[in-house]
Amino acid sequence: MLETNNQNIYFSAFISPAVENEQSGNRNRLTKPKLDILQPLRNWLDSLDIQNRKLARFIAQTIPAQCPFERDVVLFGRKIAHIPPMCKLNPLYDQFVGLRFRALCYLADVCGEDIRSYC
Repeated sequence: MLETNNQNIYFSAFISPAVENEQSGNRNRLTKPKLDILQPLRNWLDSLDIQNRKLARFIAQTIPAQCPFERDVVLFGRKIAHIPPMCKLNPLYDQFVGLRFRALCYLADVCGEDIRSYC
């Protein structure tokens, strides 16, 4: 420990293991277990099995292939701003993309349908 202007400075190379364990114990007590209320919905979407052509088509048409919110703001032919894709902010984004992929695989593999129109 080094005292400077009434402030204590701790050098991590010289901290004893007892102090380090005490600090990590304080961090563990401060963190609360996180409750994920969307986990049952995530599990349900991940376990959803596509066995119906109409359902597969509906899913492929409903869930977009690209983020619909990404835009370039153009004024007088010049790009003045870019709105980034916000799909990653959706907490169920990965599940929806996986569901769309499974629907497209079902249409292509099982039904033998051309899926280029969904891309």
